[in-house]
Amino acid sequence: MARTPIKRHQALQGLSREHHHGLLLCWKIRTGLSKKVAPERIKQYTDWFYRTYLVPHFELEEQHIFPILGQEHPWIKRALADHRRLTRLFSSPHATLKTLGQIEEELERHIRFEERELFNHLQEVAQEAQMDIIEKHHHHEKFKDNTHDPFWN
Repeated sequence: MARTPIKRHQALQGLSREHHHGLLLCWKIRTGLSKKVAPERIKQYTDWFYRTYLVPHFELEEQHIFPILGQEHPWIKRALADHRRLTRLFSSPHATLKTLGQIEEELERHIRFEERELFNHLQEVAQEAQMDIIEKHHHHEKFKDNTHDPFWN
């Protein structure tokens, strides 16, 4: 069954594009694991992706998006717990197949949750001034991939 594309508010479109790149990271991890690529090679890429894209993405969400619904909202509690769990996984000093598999699964689940539930709800309840704040603080930088070691090809 095909899903109808979600009409995203302009203020959230850049974040949704970042989510798309996060899903591509998951695909790259799955592909690398299926090709039996050395976990250390995959970890080098995931470390770069985490530092370059996920840390600023999480910070923007936590500082400017989640407060719109409030820290006590169950979906915000879930999103913050996801961020903490993902940070622990990405920060693991060891490149194990288990950790890489967990990153892939957790990140994909988290992104799907934010896109299908959290952002949809946010669009329904946020005031235009709140969306303007998100847009003001989000820096729409074009994604520039690290192709130093394209293990997924």
